[in-house]
Amino acid sequence: MQRRTFLRTASFTALGLSALVGSDTYSKSFFFGNNLKVNEQRIANRIMELAKFGVDDKGRGYRVAYTKGDIEGRAWFMEQMKKAGLEPVIDAAGNIIGKRKGNNPALKPIAFGSHIDMVPDGGNYDGTLGSIGALEVIEVFNEQKVITEHPLEVIIFANEEGGTIGSMAMAGHLTAEGLQQKSQSGLTMAEGIRAIGGNPDNIQSCIRKKGDLRAWIELHIEQGGILEKETIQIGVVEGIVGIVHWIVTVEGFANHAGTTPMNMRRDALLAASKFILAVNEVANSVKGNQVATVGKMALQPGAYNVIPGKVELGLEIRDLSSDKIEMLFTEMEKRAAAIARETKTKISFERQANAALPALTNKTLQQTINTSAKELGFTTKFMQSGAGHDSQEIAKIAPVAMIFIPSVGGISHSPKEFSTPKDMANGANVLLQSILAVDKDKN
Repeated sequence: MQRRTFLRTASFTALGLSALVGSDTYSKSFFFGNNLKVNEQRIANRIMELAKFGVDDKGRGYRVAYTKGDIEGRAWFMEQMKKAGLEPVIDAAGNIIGKRKGNNPALKPIAFGSHIDMVPDGGNYDGTLGSIGALEVIEVFNEQKVITEHPLEVIIFANEEGGTIGSMAMAGHLTAEGLQQKSQSGLTMAEGIRAIGGNPDNIQSCIRKKGDLRAWIELHIEQGGILEKETIQIGVVEGIVGIVHWIVTVEGFANHAGTTPMNMRRDALLAASKFILAVNEVANSVKGNQVATVGKMALQPGAYNVIPGKVELGLEIRDLSSDKIEMLFTEMEKRAAAIARETKTKISFERQANAALPALTNKTLQQTINTSAKELGFTTKFMQSGAGHDSQEIAKIAPVAMIFIPSVGGISHSPKEFSTPKDMANGANVLLQSILAVDKDKN
């Protein structure tokens, strides 16, 4: 049965012909749902409008959480929400929540959105697309007089880039210690939350319990180059990778670089270099999308004429499977032990406490997104997210899904970050249709 036929049959069965005749709202919602389209130009214009907030004196984007640019951008966004008929409120964590009533207030809300804060000297699309895309869905529903059965919530999470602070608070995992950590703005998280209108002293009040939301759907740029390389229009996210960090310490012996023969050295940097190569080899030895990176290094004593005696490395492993992360690390430990014996050094590992667990998206929602995209004529790919998102926290309390669109050049967290207006509109249309599809399920 075609979707339009199903919608018509379900509508008449559930409500009766007499209830639908003369109802402009219901007729458009039930009969012409697949014809609803977002306004591509409005999305592109709003991306550029929001980009004006937080620009520093050198013209660089600096809408870092809790700064003046963030505060001004949030005020602008709340004003747009009000114009769209939403009544935005700021919860205790500083999250902006705009609610729209549904026909059945007993149903759990369908929530969607993202964040608008950015990394220093970042781009204009990361987070912003999902936020403006969510607002665009509301605009289309208003224009076409569509009233969903479920209530809707547009959520703009606070300080995603500084550690998914707003979504962590909503999921009930922001600790007292976390509130005292310093943010990029220079303020503690608690001070920053106050600066944007939240109340860290009452942080418990923003917690949502498991089952409070029917679904959370986040539209986002890919932040990588897979979709563009494969000329795929929509990415259906299967999950958000877990991220584990280790400090790797390599201890050798600092000695005179001119008088110590090559075969008598205990060069910590040489051992560290061999280990870095081993990390790359191990990560490439297993099928899958796992990644492993040594992204930082500090050596001592740091002089031309001294053999390095100590090196500290930062190791990161990411994958959708915690078991695979542990398997890869175990193999890297074995390689490190062999390198230490060969180079007469000592290599030790210290696991960091900031690990993020993998978060799988809801399989039913994955299929809903994929079906919606296919019905709109788009090509799709099931894929993982290699970057962290608010969805990773919300997955602990609700079914979640993510929609990816291509990032030109695979560039993100950069002023050169860009997604085309057409791709942004494609993603927003998939978001819109996915929300309508979830809304048909009256659970």
